[in-house]
Amino acid sequence: MSTFKNADGKPVLLKMVKAIQDNKAYLGEVDGLIGDGDHGMNMNKGFSVFEARFADKDISFTEGLDELGMILLNEIGGSMGPIYGTILMDMAEAGEGLEDISVADFGNMLAAGLDGLQGIVEAQVGDKTLVDTLSPAVDAVKQAQEAGEGYEAALQKMKAAAETGRDSTKDMVAKFGRSSRLGERSRGVLDAGAASCCIILSAMAEGISELL
Repeated sequence: MSTFKNADGKPVLLKMVKAIQDNKAYLGEVDGLIGDGDHGMNMNKGFSVFEARFADKDISFTEGLDELGMILLNEIGGSMGPIYGTILMDMAEAGEGLEDISVADFGNMLAAGLDGLQGIVEAQVGDKTLVDTLSPAVDAVKQAQEAGEGYEAALQKMKAAAETGRDSTKDMVAKFGRSSRLGERSRGVLDAGAASCCIILSAMAEGISELL
């Protein structure tokens, strides 16, 4: 199939929740190396609140992204709540009203999330943030779609680009956040936001793939 039903997207959201819950300790460890170590705990809290509120409710993919974004924006600590809240809510807004979500629609939603993020943070690719994961993932979907490739191929390329982007942060010096104070000492460690963004995008790809 070349689209999935927006109304059927709740399993994608729950897959994202489980991926964050399963990686809570890992994200805490990554963050603890150059940050304050609470990224896994905060993300787990927000995603688990979403699960508790909406696991038994009928909710579409875009409605769920919006609700999850609002929870992350308003109810978790740390700097990442507003960042992920903005990304997910802007993704939801870009897909609002869609009955079927094509690969072009999904690419537009991801791009809107990236645009929203770059409206609140100045980070660019190369600054050791989740932009290093999200930006290449957006490009990969767009390039696959423009090349006329199918949804499945676009999702696989998005995952691969997200993983490569995440891994690229290991050799970077942090320019933003608490870890930026470490300068050269921040090199040699993955960025926690880039790691969590890769987990979320991979889960999203797997969930959408199962709906196609």
